[in-house]
Amino acid sequence: MYPDLFKIGPITIHSFGVMAMLGFLIPTLIMRKEFSRQKINPDLANNIAVGAILGGFVGARLYFIIEHWSEFVLNPMAMIFSGAGLVWYGGLIGGVIGVLWVIHKSEYSVSKIGDTVAPLILLGYAIGRIGCQLAGDGDYGPPSNLPWAMAYPHGVVPTDVPVHPTPIYDFILSMIFFWLLWKFKKSSTITGQTMGAAFIAMGIERFITEFFRNTPKISSLGITHAQFISLLVIVSGVIILLRLRNSMQATLPSSAKRQEPSVVELKKGQK
Repeated sequence: MYPDLFKIGPITIHSFGVMAMLGFLIPTLIMRKEFSRQKINPDLANNIAVGAILGGFVGARLYFIIEHWSEFVLNPMAMIFSGAGLVWYGGLIGGVIGVLWVIHKSEYSVSKIGDTVAPLILLGYAIGRIGCQLAGDGDYGPPSNLPWAMAYPHGVVPTDVPVHPTPIYDFILSMIFFWLLWKFKKSSTITGQTMGAAFIAMGIERFITEFFRNTPKISSLGITHAQFISLLVIVSGVIILLRLRNSMQATLPSSAKRQEPSVVELKKGQK
């Protein structure tokens, strides 16, 4: 593993930091290009990226503090400014709130912008997971005898035992879902449909890969905290799609009545 890429004087460039930066930069550049194509101000992409970064960081930190409240009470400043404690599901919730706030302040609808932003979240997540793999930061899974199992002897959290390379699973699944959603986005004519499908895909991806992590389960539910949040994300996506379907069904009868002649009108026309 390569947790440290190189040094510039006294400054060490870490692989995780580089990939995290690319995980925001590449989707933002794609977002700008897509917004320009849709005649949307491309600068909105920059604002969305900033909202995602700030919201994600604050959300991840807050969730970590909530999970470790007893430790926070004893030493709050150390917990707030610690380099640890960036929890995935806290970051997701905070990032989504940050993005929604930015879109709400813009002149565009959440559904229209969300169709572009939501799939790119999966792309950014996939790129970031390369950083986890290079750093060997402990996000790997339990011991495994599978041919592709690997050890992380020089990782940030080292292990000499072959384990599931869970970040690679995350990368593969996220890239597959991103590719499918981006193709779907180009063919979909219903605003908000891609966003709903992306929420479902994000939830499914994390729910599956959690089975290959050393994450403690919620005793009463038999699933991890991340899997519980994943189910909520999936439900959110389903609700978005159901609301779209219901709104379409509500508008179809009235339009059909305006366009289709009645039986009486047809008979009158035949006389």
